[in-house]
Amino acid sequence: MFGDMMGMMGKLKETQAKVEATKVRLNTVTLQENSADQLLNVTITANREIKEIKIDDSLLQDKEQLEDYLILTINKAINKATEVNETELAAVAKDGMPNIPGMDSLFK
Repeated sequence: MFGDMMGMMGKLKETQAKVEATKVRLNTVTLQENSADQLLNVTITANREIKEIKIDDSLLQDKEQLEDYLILTINKAINKATEVNETELAAVAKDGMPNIPGMDSLFK
């Protein structure tokens, strides 16, 4: 019994290390999001850190329009990054979990 418990604890520590390594790797995964008309481009990491914003000069003429573009495009970029982040971390966590009946339903 204790051997199984020690094995599970070792597996959990290994999984925790893999999750941390995945978080570091996700800092290097970049995603692009553009406004519908391509006038605004946002580059974001899978850990939701904005790396770059490119704004077409035509948007600089209208402050309110630029603000709207920024809000919409940044929110879309954050949503995309969150989806990638959660999918990657869930896959690593699920792979490393001990085989406990009923736990599979938590990761679906």
